[in-house]
Amino acid sequence: MNNNKLAGKKVLITAGAQGIGESITRHFIDNGADVAIHYYSSADTAKQLTEYANSKGQKAVIIQGDLTKEADANAMVEKTVEVLGGLDILINNAGSLVARNLLSDMKTEFWHKVMDINLTSMMFVTRAAGPHLAKNENSSIVNLASLAGRKGGHPGSLAYATSKGAILTFTRALATEYGPQGTRVNAIAPGLILGTSFHNTHTTKESAAKTTAGIPIQRAGNSADVARAVLFLASEYDGFITGATLDINGGVYNM
Repeated sequence: MNNNKLAGKKVLITAGAQGIGESITRHFIDNGADVAIHYYSSADTAKQLTEYANSKGQKAVIIQGDLTKEADANAMVEKTVEVLGGLDILINNAGSLVARNLLSDMKTEFWHKVMDINLTSMMFVTRAAGPHLAKNENSSIVNLASLAGRKGGHPGSLAYATSKGAILTFTRALATEYGPQGTRVNAIAPGLILGTSFHNTHTTKESAAKTTAGIPIQRAGNSADVARAVLFLASEYDGFITGATLDINGGVYNM
C-alpha cells in the first residue's frame, strides 16, 4: 500500500525511456503511479519500464511517436487516456539540442527543426492533454526547460537555448490560462546533468570537467537529481506552486 500523493495517479511522460526521462518514469513507478511512456527510438527501455511497472501491479503503456507531428501527439494522448483511464499529470520531457550551430552557420531548416522538437511539440502535446487534465479537481504539468534557457548556453546552442527560454515563458503563460481549471504548470531548468545521451553526444569530457569546476557544490548533476524535483512539483498537484521554474544546477545560476 502506497500512501503518498502519487499512488494511483495517471502520468504521461514524453521521451520517458531515455536519460532524464527514464529516471523520471522510474521515480513515478516507484511512487505507485500508472504511467504512459512515450518514446521515439528507445523501444527496449520502454518495454523494460513497462515490465517494471507491471511487476509492481501498476498499469503502463508504451507509445511510439514523432511529437513534432500533430497527429502523433494527439494519438499519444488519446491512447494514454484510453489505457490508463484518464490523465492527472503530464511531464513534457521530449527535446534535443540536435547539433551545435553558430548563427553565422545557421540553416533555416535547422532553426525550425530545433523549435519544432523543443517547443512546438510541447504545444501539441499540452493542447491535446489540457481537456483531460481539466476533468480532475487537481492536475499538474511539468515542463523540462534548461539552464541554457536562463543563461543562453554554450556557443553553438543558440536555437536550443532560445527554445528553452521560450518554455519558461510558455510555462508562466499556461499557468495563468490553466489555473482556473485546476491545473498547475511548472518548469524545471537542469544544468549539467551527466550520464545522459544528451551530454554523451554534445559535451566533450574536457568541457564537462571545466563546467563542473565552476559548480559551487563541486559535482555535476545526475538524472535522479532532476527526477526528484519533477516528482515534487508533480505531487504538489493540490499545492500553491504554479508558473514557477525550479533551477537544478548546483548553484551555478540562481535568481
